[in-house]
Amino acid sequence: MSRNTLHCWVLIIVLISFYSFVMVSSSKEQLNPKQCEDLGFTGLAICSDCNTFAEYVKDKDLISDCKKCCTEDSDDSTSKITYSGAILEVCMRKLVFYPEIVGFIEEEKDKFPTVKTQYLFNSPPKLIMLDDEGQHKEIIRIDNWKREHILQFLQKKVQPNSASS
Repeated sequence: MSRNTLHCWVLIIVLISFYSFVMVSSSKEQLNPKQCEDLGFTGLAICSDCNTFAEYVKDKDLISDCKKCCTEDSDDSTSKITYSGAILEVCMRKLVFYPEIVGFIEEEKDKFPTVKTQYLFNSPPKLIMLDDEGQHKEIIRIDNWKREHILQFLQKKVQPNSASS
């Protein structure tokens, strides 16, 4: 196959992928956080992340799932979101591999009365952010976070507890 033919095929594939991406991005169906986590989309995904993802991954179904799990971009939209509480979920057996999370649980967690620890077998470390009704709103993997990052994140994102529980 000649080099020009190969370039032509690559261009055709890129154009088809771009067209598929444009068609997928028009979909407005949203999935709940649990469905998104089951699909492998966790964290604070904004829709521009899906656009970047589409540049590297050419699977239109995967990009569609990303779009269903993202938050629309706006000026500083993710920094304004706060939650009424959180659940720090982790597997007790795997805690030995996460000394930063152990340090946070032992020394810092008491500063956050609305953050509960939940031990679930084989669960990777994650923060499940809760709304006022206690519903799961966002799931954030924290496998590689340092203790100070967890502390800063919770100080910024979890509303101070105004009523005793």
